[in-house]
Amino acid sequence: MTTATPAKVNVTDAAPNTKRGGDIRVTLSPKTVGCTSGFGGVLWLEPGDHVTEHYHPYSEEFVHVVSGELEMSLDGRPVALGAGDSLLVSIGVRHRLVNTGTNRAHVIFHLSPLAPRPELGHVDTEAPQNPGAAGPDVGGAR
Repeated sequence: MTTATPAKVNVTDAAPNTKRGGDIRVTLSPKTVGCTSGFGGVLWLEPGDHVTEHYHPYSEEFVHVVSGELEMSLDGRPVALGAGDSLLVSIGVRHRLVNTGTNRAHVIFHLSPLAPRPELGHVDTEAPQNPGAAGPDVGGAR
């Protein structure tokens, strides 16, 4: 019998990604834990801040709001989100997330399946807010 080694990553050990807005931290990915089916992490978004519009040509994105009031625009159509709401963003759908509330929002996300290569997983349709900042480092298999 084999005992599995826990693939545990604390959010404080994940590098912040502020390129597209907010504080996005990829915690579970091929680079961090050697997973092969997707990646995920957490997002904090200050009031009035947003994550720039983009789409994923290979992956569905699963979004769960832990706290805050948000609006996700899906192909230009707004969807209001609050604590406890979960949302599926289908493959190829342009999406932009805005904190419409007065408090910092906290979101958990997961994308699956992985793109054939990390650089193919994300297509910007709006200029990044902080173009000099590092983007997410999902990486390939460890």
